[in-house]
Amino acid sequence: MKLMRSIKEANVQGHRVIVWSDLDVPVEAGRVIDNTRLKSSLGTIEFLLSKNSRIILLGHAGRPKARDEAHSLKPIAAEMGKLLGKEIELLNEIKPPSTEISMLENIRFWSGEEERNEEFAQKVSSLGDIYVNDCFSTSHHAGSTMFFLPKILPSYAGLALEKEVNELSRILTKPERPLIAILAGAKLETKLPAINNMSKIADKVLVGGKLMFEYKEDNPKVVVAFDDVDGADIGPNSIQKFEDEIKGAATIVWNGTLGKYEDKRYTVGTEGIAKAVIASGAYTIIGGGDTIAVLHELGLLGKINHVSMGGGAMLEFLAGKQLEGLVVLGYYD
Repeated sequence: MKLMRSIKEANVQGHRVIVWSDLDVPVEAGRVIDNTRLKSSLGTIEFLLSKNSRIILLGHAGRPKARDEAHSLKPIAAEMGKLLGKEIELLNEIKPPSTEISMLENIRFWSGEEERNEEFAQKVSSLGDIYVNDCFSTSHHAGSTMFFLPKILPSYAGLALEKEVNELSRILTKPERPLIAILAGAKLETKLPAINNMSKIADKVLVGGKLMFEYKEDNPKVVVAFDDVDGADIGPNSIQKFEDEIKGAATIVWNGTLGKYEDKRYTVGTEGIAKAVIASGAYTIIGGGDTIAVLHELGLLGKINHVSMGGGAMLEFLAGKQLEGLVVLGYYD
């Protein structure tokens, strides 16, 4: 890391610490159905608890435009409390908490968050003495709190954010080679910058999903899937070609499913490539909510070396863009 200070360097003993955490997890019928992102935050929280810090967790779930109970963090606070074995007070107002660890209700319930309102961030800052960003996945679209709190309070990177940046920066600067990038999915406009940048860094870039029909550039390092199943999955010849490329890899970075993952008929490509990636023995980093969900369902997620919690943030980082949440922490200085 460059000048981004780690929470491990901070004097947090007995202080009030505001932690921007990755709380955007799937909830159904009032229950968290996948707590992977919450678990990624535990390292920072447990470190702070060991220093007798009082913790205020900050984050969002979904994209509410106003206060909306469907996007309340109540079930998320309950699940985090279970993981920690502690009661977590959910704060519906910006006021001092009464418990050792609390969680401010969905930060997007306040209009000031999306408006880049420094006055709103000042109000939130009154809850703590120190600010920690531990949420890589939102660092490419920083709202008021993530953007202004580092200018108001002493600020640090949390352990999860630090790990994300270290893992991904290694891909860009000193990967063990051959380095293979697998970029797939449906949104060419978000993937194209990453494809172009990774083609300068990786030995091969494998392109699948809907991108196979949209990517038209002539680049010898880019291998585009060339046969398909119903226009919704890569075909057997492309799977074989990709497997041949993957076989000798030392490092693999992967973002995006190879087919229409919501339909079980079209997960053959993703499953085949996942098994080839694991069989290669390469050091592997994957990201993107859909990719993570499919590998989780296949029972293969535990065989991946690093699972990035930031889909869009990961793509922008790999495209060489500066992420706002990292800029304000001094990472690019």
